[in-house]
Amino acid sequence: MSRRSPEDGERGSIPLELAILAPAFLLIISVVVFGGRLALAHQAVEAAAASAAREASIARTASAASSSARATAADALAQEGLRCSSTTVSIDTSAFNSPAGTPGSVSATITCVVPLGDLVLPGFPGSRTVTATVGSPLDTYRER
Repeated sequence: MSRRSPEDGERGSIPLELAILAPAFLLIISVVVFGGRLALAHQAVEAAAASAAREASIARTASAASSSARATAADALAQEGLRCSSTTVSIDTSAFNSPAGTPGSVSATITCVVPLGDLVLPGFPGSRTVTATVGSPLDTYRER
């Protein structure tokens, strides 16, 4: 009669536990990567909108404000390394039409569609839209 050791009943339990826990662990890692990518995209879009609004607020004319703000937004997104599948930049320069002495502000709205297709997760979207709007005041007494 052979004696059984206590470990004989545990044989094969580690691979079984690994087979059960590995997918859950990978899902948790993927959710963290998904959230991190969206947080970084939101920060980059907001920083680009702030830069664009500031650039537009120091321009002398509405057309110059619009063109320089769009260029600044594109440069800021490129410097942040954000890959957008599509980007929309909208600059509100209506305050340039008000007379000097009237408070006004310029706003920049940037919309970026962030691709998430490389994260293969069931139930997650293939892309996510991130939008940020930032305003910057015009100099009240500067000639417009």
